[in-house]
Amino acid sequence: MDLDTIAAISTPPGEGAIAIIRLSGDEAIQIADRIFYAKNRLADVDSHTIHYGHIKENNETIEEVMTSVMRAPRTFTREDVVEINCHGGIVAVNRVLQLLLRSGARLAEPGEFTKRAFLNGRIDLSQAEAVMDLIRAKTDRAMGVALKQMDGNLSRLIRNLRQEILDALAQVEVNIDYPEYDDVEEMTQRMLVEKTLLVKASVAQLLETAQQGKILREGLATAIIGRPNVGKSSLLNQLIQEEKAIVTDIAGTTRDIIEEYVNVRGVPLRLIDTAGIRETEDIVEKIGVERSRKALQDADFILLMLNQNEPLTEEDRALFEAARNHHYVVVLNKTDLHREIDITQVQALAGTNPVVETSMLTEGGITELEEAIKKLFFTGEIDAGDATYVSNTRHIALLHQAANALDAVIEGVEAGMPVDIVQIDMTRAWDLLGEITGDSVQDELLDQLFNQFCLGK
Repeated sequence: MDLDTIAAISTPPGEGAIAIIRLSGDEAIQIADRIFYAKNRLADVDSHTIHYGHIKENNETIEEVMTSVMRAPRTFTREDVVEINCHGGIVAVNRVLQLLLRSGARLAEPGEFTKRAFLNGRIDLSQAEAVMDLIRAKTDRAMGVALKQMDGNLSRLIRNLRQEILDALAQVEVNIDYPEYDDVEEMTQRMLVEKTLLVKASVAQLLETAQQGKILREGLATAIIGRPNVGKSSLLNQLIQEEKAIVTDIAGTTRDIIEEYVNVRGVPLRLIDTAGIRETEDIVEKIGVERSRKALQDADFILLMLNQNEPLTEEDRALFEAARNHHYVVVLNKTDLHREIDITQVQALAGTNPVVETSMLTEGGITELEEAIKKLFFTGEIDAGDATYVSNTRHIALLHQAANALDAVIEGVEAGMPVDIVQIDMTRAWDLLGEITGDSVQDELLDQLFNQFCLGK
């Protein structure tokens, strides 16, 4: 496969000790040699070695660098790769990159290095997606899942399932073309059902992990709701351990939505501190309240805060009703003050949802709240090393479609449909599973997936 040589900055923009500029392609070493000056030319050095030298333009030294040379095929892209380590200033890095582009390289597209690794057979599509999952991981567990997927655990399982389907399809063809028994049709149908049930059980086992996997990968949109001045902003600050939100005794201080990511016992939450929900004539506060109602509707999870120093109000009851179709935890705040709320009524409204008592003033109950969140979503410890773990939304959708196709196989056999018709659904399940690993995938999907990657990866 003839591909031109690409270059990009592989480290985040900004000031830092070191920045890395990566080249990949058949001419990576030759292009680097045009601007890198050292004791030995890069074309003459051994693979997987690093060399001290200078980047020059028209005999003018513009950077002092360390340059790594890695020859194909023992590289991430399975092409020749050169990595130039220079000082991390924005001007210096961009100047080196521009010099490489003028020397024959092309600026890489987002995710193009990983795309080349896929196209050159270094990794499959699920492993490529795991690279981005690893970069975006917000908890140790999410990182562990991504690492295992990069190692090919999910890929091997999917390929084993596809092989089971392929074996079944091949046996069907043999039975049809070379019937040895009078009851070959019945035997073929029975074999198809047995194989289908076997594969479907494995797909169902994968889908059982989907909810927790999606939580780890994407995080939970978590709305903190409650009447004004119940302690929502204080809770946000406690969970993120930072004074992010302004806290006062004045009701209605929070006028707009504040968002922040936090890791709570392995559960990644995208916390949304909303304006206190109440009827108001203040135009600005009214806009904030409407945004709060929208955030509540879109939330995956809710922290419903009440002031235990005040009796339960109709506004509180309305919040319980609004949260009814969501997972939520009731946070009964201000336990440092005299209790006025009827705890029996609160528990009746909460039903099976946890009720946790806290005090933002004394920091009491925060540990219990974090534990309640963890138990709500992770009923048991997640084993990040579990090979049957799925967390990618695209993979989950394809597994559901494959399960439906396998159901159609069983329904077709039970309805007495001809075997060659039933085979169509079996083949569709095989194709759908292949889309997970990229064994059967359209070019348009590849472009869409890799365009989500950061530049230089």
